[in-house]
Amino acid sequence: MRIVRIRKETAVAEQASVDLSLMDPLIEKYKGKKGNMIPLLQGTQEMYGYIPREAFQKLADETGLKLSEMYGVATFYAQFRLNPVGKHIVKVCHGTACHVQNANELTDALEEALKIKDGETTEDGLFTLESVACLGCCSLAPVMMIGDDTFGKLTGAQSVKIVKNIRISENN
Repeated sequence: MRIVRIRKETAVAEQASVDLSLMDPLIEKYKGKKGNMIPLLQGTQEMYGYIPREAFQKLADETGLKLSEMYGVATFYAQFRLNPVGKHIVKVCHGTACHVQNANELTDALEEALKIKDGETTEDGLFTLESVACLGCCSLAPVMMIGDDTFGKLTGAQSVKIVKNIRISENN
C-alpha cells in the first residue's frame, strides 16, 4: 500500500513572518563547505518547524546554492516541510501490520475528532495529522506516535481520547 499525502496549499499570507536573522549563525557555520545543502535545510527547519519561502531565498543569496536545487531536495525528502505544522505531529502508521489491524479506523476517527484531513493542521495549530508508511513497531499494530511517544494496539476511540487528553493538558 502506498501512502499518498494530499497537501493543503497554504497561502503565503497565512504563513507568519519569520525572523531570518536567526539563520545567520547557521549560514556562517556551513557557508562554502562542500555538501552543505542538507544541513542548511535541516537547520532552517529546526529553527522554524518548516522551511519558509523567505529562508530559501536567504540561503540562495548568502551561500550561492540554487533555489531550484534546494527546492528539489526539500520536496524529494519526506523529512522536509514547506508549510507550518502543529505543535504535536500525530503520525498514524499505515504499514502492512497496522493496515491489517485497521489503521484506517484510527485515521478516520482522528480526522473526525480534529476536523482535519491527513496532512492538515488544526486551526489552533496544536495538531498535524500524518499517515506514514511504517513506524517500525509492528507488534503494537495499529500504532500512532505523537512526538516521541508511541501508542499501540489502539482503537479509533482510544486514539481520539489520547489526543483529547493532550488538548486538555495544553489548555491548563
